[in-house]
Amino acid sequence: MFYVKKPEMVNKTFRLPEDLVNQLSAVAQQQGVSMNNLVAQCCAYVLAHLAEQPEKEATEK
Repeated sequence: MFYVKKPEMVNKTFRLPEDLVNQLSAVAQQQGVSMNNLVAQCCAYVLAHLAEQPEKEATEK
């Protein structure tokens, strides 16, 4: 059975370098998606592919 899902969204403000915002904006426009959608996908991808670090190294950086 198919169920339409509506994920809960939260508003947050992040400060990003202007050049990064410009790059994200260009990619979002080229791909026909919103900046929010692109940033959410980028974050999800990185978190899913983040290499595991030993606990000590993770806290030192």
